[in-house]
Amino acid sequence: MSRLRRPFLSDRFFLLTVNLLQGRQLLDELDFSVLARSLDAVRSRQQFLLTAWVFLSDHWHAILFPCYPLTISEAMKSVKLTSTMALSRHRGQTAELWQGRFFDRALRTVRDYWDTVDYIHLNPVKRGLVVKPENWTWSSFAEYSGVPAEEQKRRYGLVIDRVQLPAESSTRI
Repeated sequence: MSRLRRPFLSDRFFLLTVNLLQGRQLLDELDFSVLARSLDAVRSRQQFLLTAWVFLSDHWHAILFPCYPLTISEAMKSVKLTSTMALSRHRGQTAELWQGRFFDRALRTVRDYWDTVDYIHLNPVKRGLVVKPENWTWSSFAEYSGVPAEEQKRRYGLVIDRVQLPAESSTRI
C-alpha cells in the first residue's frame, strides 16, 4: 500500500473524516460522550484548534488547525489512540476501533471553510437521521446557532475554538 503524502502538515484548517473499522459495534450517545471528552483532552494537551465537529454512529468529521510544529498526522494519531483506549474501557473491549487511516483535506479559502462547516452540520440530515441539523445534538451546530459555549460544554463536553476569518470569501486561508 502506498503511503499518503500530505503536502501541508500544519498551520492550516483541515477537514477530517474518521471511520469506524468495519464490523465494529456502532457508536451510541454514551460513546459520543467518551469521544467528545477524548477529543477535548487531546486538544488541551496538543493545543490544536477545533472549529467544527459532528459525531455519527459509524464516523465523525471535524475541522482541526494544528499549529506548527504539531502536524495533522500527529494530532490524529493522538486523537485516535486516546479515543480508542477510552472507548475500549467504556465498552469493556480491547479491539481496534478506527480504520487505520483517516481522510483529510486542507481548506484553502474562506468559502471552502464555510462550505465545509455546512457539510459537517448537514451530514446527519443527508444520512436521513434528522430533518434539520439543529435536531442532531452531537455536533457543533448549536454553537454556530448561538448556544453559549458554557452550555455546549455542559451538554456535550466539547466546544469549538472561535476563529476570526476574513470577510472576503475568496481569501486564501
